[in-house]
Amino acid sequence: MRFFNPKHWKRPLIVAVLFGFCFSMHSCFQFRMSKSEIEKYFQNKRPKAELKSYSTGKRKQTYLINGDSLKPVVVFVHGSPGSLSAFIDFMADTTLLRHARLISVDRPGFGSANFGYAEPSLAKQAALLKPVLLAHKSNQPLYLVGHSLGGPLIAQMAMDYPELIDGLTLVAPSIDPELEPNEWFRAPLATPFLKWLLPRSLRASNDEIYQLKPQLQAMLPRWKEIRVPVIVIQGGKDTLVHPANADFAKRMLTNAPVDVIFKEEMDHFVPWNNPELIKEAIVKMILK
Repeated sequence: MRFFNPKHWKRPLIVAVLFGFCFSMHSCFQFRMSKSEIEKYFQNKRPKAELKSYSTGKRKQTYLINGDSLKPVVVFVHGSPGSLSAFIDFMADTTLLRHARLISVDRPGFGSANFGYAEPSLAKQAALLKPVLLAHKSNQPLYLVGHSLGGPLIAQMAMDYPELIDGLTLVAPSIDPELEPNEWFRAPLATPFLKWLLPRSLRASNDEIYQLKPQLQAMLPRWKEIRVPVIVIQGGKDTLVHPANADFAKRMLTNAPVDVIFKEEMDHFVPWNNPELIKEAIVKMILK
């Protein structure tokens, strides 16, 4: 009888374990809902949101839309990682739907928008999302809500397309370059070899966060260009985005009316733990 030599099966076993681990990581860390999951979520809700998509060059962009086309438009922009489903509960909120037409977008590289292939440039992200604004603004006011990395993106959009935007709500926004954490691990994870070991959502997230600080620095002289009302929502217990980002917004938005909502005991995950603050800010913005 021939017995297995451990030297013969040990390496394949390790490879199999590593492959299984990586596969499970890719499956678990998606930060998105499938089309069927979204449809099931809205199955018994009225009105029902609709998934839409469009292409810009080689990029496919996706978004969820709900509500009356004759009402003001509110566009939600998620953080990193994330997807349009980060604001799924907002998209079905009956109070918000009484006041606005609601849109939640997949940022490039997330959700169903070329999943895993980030677009690190905020200016290019803004350009990729511009068609959503053009398609649905019509003659109605249009407001942007951005959480975390979605914060600097909607600020970039207000700088680049001021004629399209009537107000901003910055939720725990990463906007001050001097407050960006010095995370040593991001550089090696951005190298061609290591990045492909990451789940696709985390790969896209690392690619854009790794390049965020110089873009925030480039935005510094442009904050004075924003002239629409801005509401900033920030928590004192936020361990991912420094709470002093709220002070930065107040200091830099010299030509815009700014209202800061600061809750000392609140963390970074405002859309899930304190959604009422965002909803109240949206209604306040619309009714001004």
